[in-house]
Amino acid sequence: MVFGISVAVIILFVLWGAISPEGLSEQASQFFAFTTGRFGWLYLFAAFGFLIFVVYLAFSKYGNIRLGDDDDEPEFSDLTWFAMLFSAGMGIGLVFWGVAEPLSHYVTPPQGAASESAEAAQLAMRYAFFHWGLHPWAVYSVVGVTLAYFQYRKKRTALISQTFYPLLGDKVNGPLGKAIDILSIIATAFGVATSLGLGTLQINGGLQFLWGVPNQTGIQLTILALLTILYMISTLSGLDRGIKILSNANLLFALGLLLCTFVLGPTTFVLDTFTLSLGGYLQNLIQMSLRLTPFTQGTWVSNWTLFYWAWWISWAPFVGMFIARVSRGRTIKEFVLGVLFIPSLFSLIWFSVFGGTGLHQQMLEGVNLAAAVSKDVTSALFVSLEHLQFGRLLAFIATALIVCFFVTSADSATFVLGMFSTGGNLTPSAKIKLTWGLVQSAIAIVLLLSQGLQALQTASIVTALPFAIIMAFMCRSLLRSLKEEARARRKKEKQFRSALEALIHEEQP
Repeated sequence: MVFGISVAVIILFVLWGAISPEGLSEQASQFFAFTTGRFGWLYLFAAFGFLIFVVYLAFSKYGNIRLGDDDDEPEFSDLTWFAMLFSAGMGIGLVFWGVAEPLSHYVTPPQGAASESAEAAQLAMRYAFFHWGLHPWAVYSVVGVTLAYFQYRKKRTALISQTFYPLLGDKVNGPLGKAIDILSIIATAFGVATSLGLGTLQINGGLQFLWGVPNQTGIQLTILALLTILYMISTLSGLDRGIKILSNANLLFALGLLLCTFVLGPTTFVLDTFTLSLGGYLQNLIQMSLRLTPFTQGTWVSNWTLFYWAWWISWAPFVGMFIARVSRGRTIKEFVLGVLFIPSLFSLIWFSVFGGTGLHQQMLEGVNLAAAVSKDVTSALFVSLEHLQFGRLLAFIATALIVCFFVTSADSATFVLGMFSTGGNLTPSAKIKLTWGLVQSAIAIVLLLSQGLQALQTASIVTALPFAIIMAFMCRSLLRSLKEEARARRKKEKQFRSALEALIHEEQP
């Protein structure tokens, strides 16, 4: 039932977009305005609350509880584990926005700063850190640690609905539980489709830079079709082969591109930018986390921060389930610290290198990257790389990296959607995974045909709203279960001590 209803709802959306892309575009814009206008505060409180919650978990008395049996050991090495969760959780977005976002903020800065000023540059990097730092990984951590705890320690089925057992009891197996799983699937499908659309746009930008391939919708649909075939081949090879190999390849490609850009670019400027931006980010974390503009009625927060928070939330069921699947045997503290801080640090370094290089070229080298961003946001990275030594080689590596990220994300998503829609089956059939592969690509196609990038952003924000509420209750459910386990353990320890004392008393002469 979950599989049938989820696919039916999404197919109706796809048909709507195929028959009337203008109507979909208009309706999506209205939904976007309603959601960000009425519920922007909810996204901000939710993301900040999730960050506080997972940090509390890591350093609380529950931090040493293992996600599995007490004698379980991690299935994957630390390096492979990091590569897999990073590739699934960030990938395409980092490459797409690494140069484009800081330059966009530099031209249109937040907080009333003057455009293209030194203050605008500082704010640009600070907000790039904010959008790609701790908050997204806190969102993923909430879902991941909750799923891993209930699946591996409490032996519940691998479904979002099963994490509600402490709150709902056997109702998780009824209509209410099915509704939770359906909402999770829909949020996941649209969130991943957003990334696939962004990846397609960026690959088209890379091909245009390298070989002059036109940047137009027909080419983008062809790229999407070819990549769909690639990730379907990958998804049939299984988790231990396809995703594991691609994840390690992604990490190597990403590190190679990062190090080359760092060495060939303005190295000292990048280091200074990282230091300054990290300080500003940590100092203003709370203020940025709760910033809205009710008095000025500005749209910057909704266009950027709310989009990102919704995007992370819509990705949370997929990334959370995936990193839960590869995290068995780790403690809650190890899980949270690994998922929260290591990828966040990598993201901050990434934006320092690529965003810092772009700003240096714009401000000090006379390269008009701002114009490139305004004309075509997908060209920003390639225009920046063009002005470095071996620029075309770096552009080729960047394009290859996007393709690998695309395939890995889509591959992981088909696996997770297959699990969600087959009652938590850890090995969904090839037929189910291929169906979800086609569905994801179909969503990306209709979004690209309607409004392109704007439609992709709108889809994330609207579909993430109900899942943000679901995640809040997941936190409550996990905390209740942890408290119950702690009470049960204390009771057993008390009984053991009493029995031991009685035994010692009987053996005394």
